[in-house]
Amino acid sequence: MYLKLKPVQPVSSFRLKLPVVGESQGSYHTQPLPGCPRMPASLQLRPYQQQAVTNWFANNGRGTLKMATGSGKTITALAIACELYQQINLQVLLVVCPYRHLVTQWARECEKFNLQPILAFETVRNWQSQLSTQLYNLRSGSQSFVTVITTNSTLIGEGLQSQIKYFPAKTLIIGDEAHNLGAPKLEESLPRSVGLRLALSATPERYFDDLGTQSLFDYFGPVLQPEFTLQDAIAQNALVHYLYYPILVDLTEAESIAYLKLTKKIGRSLLYRERENGNFSNLEDNEDLKPLLMQRARLIGAAANKLTALRQLMQTRRHTTHTLFYCSDGSPDTGQRSSLRQLKAVAKILGVELGYKVSTYTAHTPLQERETLRHQFENGELQGLVAIRCLDEGVDIPAIQTAVILSSSGNPRQFIQRRGRVLRPHPNKDRATIFDMIVLPPDLDRETLEVERNLLRKELRRFVEFADLADNAGEARIKLLNLQKRYGLLDI
Repeated sequence: MYLKLKPVQPVSSFRLKLPVVGESQGSYHTQPLPGCPRMPASLQLRPYQQQAVTNWFANNGRGTLKMATGSGKTITALAIACELYQQINLQVLLVVCPYRHLVTQWARECEKFNLQPILAFETVRNWQSQLSTQLYNLRSGSQSFVTVITTNSTLIGEGLQSQIKYFPAKTLIIGDEAHNLGAPKLEESLPRSVGLRLALSATPERYFDDLGTQSLFDYFGPVLQPEFTLQDAIAQNALVHYLYYPILVDLTEAESIAYLKLTKKIGRSLLYRERENGNFSNLEDNEDLKPLLMQRARLIGAAANKLTALRQLMQTRRHTTHTLFYCSDGSPDTGQRSSLRQLKAVAKILGVELGYKVSTYTAHTPLQERETLRHQFENGELQGLVAIRCLDEGVDIPAIQTAVILSSSGNPRQFIQRRGRVLRPHPNKDRATIFDMIVLPPDLDRETLEVERNLLRKELRRFVEFADLADNAGEARIKLLNLQKRYGLLDI
């Protein structure tokens, strides 16, 4: 049985004051109430974090922080919650994460800020009664603050939706890796009664989804300055320097034939569109192209010769530790079994053939086992982790020193997330090393060459940017030069 409360009326915003730089860290009660936001005594926000806090308040409690992976978005967000508690006596903090492991990671950070979070995910009976009781205590005055950390999938469920309507006006919602929340079902589930809204993402723009991106900004608010880029993060020592080694990989004959067929289909679709409305350039707006582009991306991601390249690379690196292997999350086929094919093949090459101590790390790895693997990886008991997508967003394993990226995703978000994941600072890491497998398109006829140039331009721009920011920029750029020459993309 749950306690009955009257629904809270919607509220749009509060009149907020700009925080005074430096003041927010020292103006808290000596003895804070249990579970109420308080900045850790040892924490000093970096200048860009303080500016982000100020700009969110200047935008009256709405906005999106577009900050490089590893630059401290979580700490910045919790600093905002602390400031709100001081200014308006904030009562509820609701954090929404895409994955379960991020819930536990947020919980660890929240505890440093004196918070006692309810972890609202998995089985409803594990948390709903606790949440209902704490909301009642809040309304009755016997409790001052409630922190709730949940997952995207729990957010849309009736268990949490039935409770959100009882959240008080003084509630802050934080959307972590907020680009996910632009999906229609999730966006519809975001509470309109909560007026204080903060989105966090290194890449808030949704891939191939302009409408979803706009709905995200409509709810949370626009991207606020300063945007904190990878270059900024490295320059300010928020992320470490790195070496970048592109590894160029050829498709097999069968893969080349399939690639050429897909590229011709894409070309015909583009040509039809150009004849219809005269627009050839913006691939993201073409719904018909998405299945073809995704199919081609899976073909590239699962290219067989990547395994050969991996074997050659790791034969000379058998004694290296703290290495992360990013695998493709799909293959030209469909289905869960095929999506794990490359992961299993990589684990076999490393563990069986080369005697390299590795373990796989996927979305299906239980939370407790993930924690065990993380500790084994950090202390060197495991030399490497072989992962798919679940290490893309938010996972904090700063001990990673080397990454081998087998999956060259066309999605800029994955590219940026993976980059930042490897560059997080750690006491035993002066510099990171990244090996990036880039598939070379096969020789194309005149009909498909121009199509390939358009498809390749954006992807190559990311590789070039990555090379330019590396400590070995000259060496890395030379490796990419032949690819640029081949497709007339020397202007990138």
